[in-house]
Amino acid sequence: MHWKLSLASLLASGLGLTLCLPAHAQDPERSVADAGIKAQLAELDYQYEVDEDNDFKLVFEVGEEGRSQIVYILSAVESYGEHKVREIWSPAYESATDDFAAPIANRLLEASNSAKLGGWVKQGRNAVFVVKIAADASKEALDDAISAASGLADEMEAELSPGKDDL
Repeated sequence: MHWKLSLASLLASGLGLTLCLPAHAQDPERSVADAGIKAQLAELDYQYEVDEDNDFKLVFEVGEEGRSQIVYILSAVESYGEHKVREIWSPAYESATDDFAAPIANRLLEASNSAKLGGWVKQGRNAVFVVKIAADASKEALDDAISAASGLADEMEAELSPGKDDL
């Protein structure tokens, strides 16, 4: 498996974290940030940065405690048969070791079961909430995915790492 280190480096440089994220089977036409996503984000009036992999990085203020949450929208499109999907990621937890403690892993599995959109994945030492939507999803569907990822990831970060707001 290949690892997407530039996104990890971006997080690590700003947060002191190590996040290993998988490389994606990139669409050969995705040598630049996805223009459709740029247009949708503009229509939604979202501020963002484009990283060196042409993924979109958004930072949201969440909750009443002044917390923030990072969300990535990948420009690359994944395929499975006739399905073409885009991933929206939001990191929430960093383990001190390569393995998650059983109670943490079980909690993430339980949360994945109750999530209506998306689920938890393990990327290196990190738990990341990932929502997969149709590559040609509407701006409303993209907005729903962003909302689900940021909200659920922030809730889990607050639960598993009380008092921390690193991701």
